[in-house]
Amino acid sequence: MSISPISALYLNQELAHERIRTLHEEAAQERLAGRIRSVRKARRQAERASRRLSAALARV
Repeated sequence: MSISPISALYLNQELAHERIRTLHEEAAQERLAGRIRSVRKARRQAERASRRLSAALARV
C-alpha cells in the first residue's frame, strides 16, 4: 500500500507543526528555568547581604 502525495504532504506538514510546537514548549521551559535560577540567585544574595548587615550591626 502506498501513500498519496497529498497525504504525504499533509503528514509532513503535521510533523513540522508538531516540531515547532515542541520547540516553543522547550523554549518556554528554558525561560522558566532561567527565571527560577535568577530568583534563587537573588535570594542567596539577599540572604548574604542580610547576614553581613546583621554582623555589622552586631559590631556597632
